Amino acid sequence: MNLNIYSPVEQFAIICYLRFNLGLFDFSWTNSSLYLSIIALLLFLFSTILFIQGGLFVPSRWQLVLEGVYEFITGLIDQQIGLEGKPYFFLIFAVFLTILLANLIGMVPYGFTTTSHLAVTVGFSLSLLIGITIMGFQKHGLHFLSFFLPKGVPLALGSLLVLIEIVSYLSRPISLGVRLFANMMAGHILLHILSGFAYASFCAGGVLMLAGIFPFLAVIAVTLLEFLVACLQAYVLTTLIAIYMHDSIALH
Repeated sequence: MNLNIYSPVEQFAIICYLRFNLGLFDFSWTNSSLYLSIIALLLFLFSTILFIQGGLFVPSRWQLVLEGVYEFITGLIDQQIGLEGKPYFFLIFAVFLTILLANLIGMVPYGFTTTSHLAVTVGFSLSLLIGITIMGFQKHGLHFLSFFLPKGVPLALGSLLVLIEIVSYLSRPISLGVRLFANMMAGHILLHILSGFAYASFCAGGVLMLAGIFPFLAVIAVTLLEFLVACLQAYVLTTLIAIYMHDSIALH
């Protein structure tokens, strides 16, 4: 019996479909690019279908889903930002749905999880934090720099605290990206190992085939857990972005 053994990290490999370089920049079309495009297309279709389908008085099931997400994001903004966060509703709405779709699409068999790549998650969180920083300077001007010096701090400790606050602020996109990347990658690796062990046990036959029932049940349990983690990570990242936005607006 010949069983092919694949590496658990093989599912995260970047496959180039169309190579295109422009100077020092690489614009090649890869599986990551493909799935990011699918996510963007789904976001567009999701919103379009919701507004096209359904009557005036009887909302469709898609509209009910949208209303649930709408109420969730509205409650999140009210709780974490307040009234000043209303203009940024669609940004937070898009952030939540993008991460949620990326995580859930990665759960499809033979699919690709874009959020399991550090470059994607850190790049996504970094772009958001840069935007939040620009928003802070637009609202407060140079007074935004007072965010790095808490009120009532003695001058002797001021320079040290400013350094700590700056390092903490700059580490935000890294912590956001690493948290999402690590959770998604670890769960998929665990699923790959358990499913491979269950498949090998069933193919072996005899007593090992019976023993394969236990990893098979574990695969089901971990799959359900991964769906929960996929939703939870979208919620956590969106909540933290809302908190950082509140910091930029209110300055402590």
